[in-house]
Amino acid sequence: MYASEDVPAGEGRRWRYWYRKVDANNKQLIPEVKFYTDLNFNKEGRIIAWSFSSLFLQIAPPKFLEVSLRSIGGAEIDKEKQQLRANSKLIDKISEDLPKKSAVLAQLGPPLEIKDEGDLEVYIYHFLLETNHIEKGYEDRALNEVKLSFDKKTQELSKMSGRFAGLKVSINYRKFLDEPAKES
Repeated sequence: MYASEDVPAGEGRRWRYWYRKVDANNKQLIPEVKFYTDLNFNKEGRIIAWSFSSLFLQIAPPKFLEVSLRSIGGAEIDKEKQQLRANSKLIDKISEDLPKKSAVLAQLGPPLEIKDEGDLEVYIYHFLLETNHIEKGYEDRALNEVKLSFDKKTQELSKMSGRFAGLKVSINYRKFLDEPAKES
């Protein structure tokens, strides 16, 4: 996927990917809800930084995002399926509060759809990647479906999944929590 913006940055380049919330007909919503991710490259074309807008961090909180990215170090690679499965057992657990549904909805607004999945409510959002060029056959990758799963009892965000510029991301936040010891 081509970036929304490709600009010089120091001796390298910065690619910014803008995502805008859309309705069922892929029309941008008013008031506008948008977020971005940035990839910074050095002069050799290697990634030196990956940053996220504050709105993106509402659905992938910084501590959980950091731990998710660190877990890639011990990931299992399935070359046939072209998938990478992170191993959360190799990293330290964190004690951090999960975002509450009300806080996420205050930032993202109402979802396109809500699904009932037992103990979870799954909020589905569509975001359209702003890009100047999409290769033939990859047009569907500009539309990004983001699923946010909230625990019905605690109202906490427990899972996030989506596809961003063709990269599928799925985070089960509960796998990274340092659960308090249970008393007998």
